[in-house]
Amino acid sequence: MSGILDGKRILVTGVLMESSIAFHTAKLAQEQGAEIILTAFPRPTLTERIARKLPRPTKVIELDVTNAEHLAGLESVVRDELGGLDGVVHSIGFAPQDALGGNFLNTPFESVATAMHVSAYSLKSLTMACLPLMSDGGGSVVGLTFDAQFAWPQYDWMGPAKAALEATSRYLARDLGKQNIRCNLISAGPIGSMAAKSIPGFSELADVWNHRSPLEWNMSDPEPAGRGVVALLSDWFPMTTGEIVHVDGGLHAIGA
Repeated sequence: MSGILDGKRILVTGVLMESSIAFHTAKLAQEQGAEIILTAFPRPTLTERIARKLPRPTKVIELDVTNAEHLAGLESVVRDELGGLDGVVHSIGFAPQDALGGNFLNTPFESVATAMHVSAYSLKSLTMACLPLMSDGGGSVVGLTFDAQFAWPQYDWMGPAKAALEATSRYLARDLGKQNIRCNLISAGPIGSMAAKSIPGFSELADVWNHRSPLEWNMSDPEPAGRGVVALLSDWFPMTTGEIVHVDGGLHAIGA
């Protein structure tokens, strides 16, 4: 039986741990027939080790999305490996410690700028670096967000950064639609990933799901979100762009 990504070539960022949404996206993409390539920063060796747990071997490229030289060199490396791309997964986010954990009012602009650059502007940077690789038949760009409608406990400047990411996705959808490139986001519930563990007081944020989520949410299971990413990478959503698909147990729809 063929998979929904048969013949697709997908670039996946952010595979740092086996518990991450990015890892499960890469795994599911391979199982659904895709050829994949991974990017990693700042420790490619860590991603190479995790990548050995995927169904098939895959190349890992060092890519700092804030480094213009890395971005400029991405096209040639990916073209040599895969010939082109049909999909890109943006699973990148970072904020300095002083931009998290209840320090919102005291965070200096330098730290806010870093959070915005890495977590939001990088969606545009990565997409533009990959754009020549999707010139034949278009493609699908899928990013990961954490619902920016609300001010979450401890999340601080990552909240505005995710709001900027969501707006960036809509503008990319607007400007790239004529090239048959879709841009969508998955808004997942909290996952016990490396990124989550870097947020002071993350357990307080995640505890909201224990009380308000209509469907029982398992913080240790990133596969549902990975399935959402793979679905958006496939041809099953050919007319969907600029969208945020919630994979959060339905909490986004429930009031206080």
